[in-house]
Amino acid sequence: MVNVKVREGESIEEAIRRFKRECERNGIMQEIKKREYYKAPSVLKKEKLAEAKRKIRRKMLKDNRWGK
Repeated sequence: MVNVKVREGESIEEAIRRFKRECERNGIMQEIKKREYYKAPSVLKKEKLAEAKRKIRRKMLKDNRWGK
């Protein structure tokens, strides 16, 4: 949970800007976007597997490029 206290002499716009920055740092916006739509467990599993395959493929391409 993000708490932002308005400092003395600080405008509301500055406090909102600090609040948004704190939300970004804590990953709140990413979490909101992630939970925006329901995904079935089978879809999540497929996406996770696809991401793992992509990471492996990238690593192999990188290693081949540098002759490892």
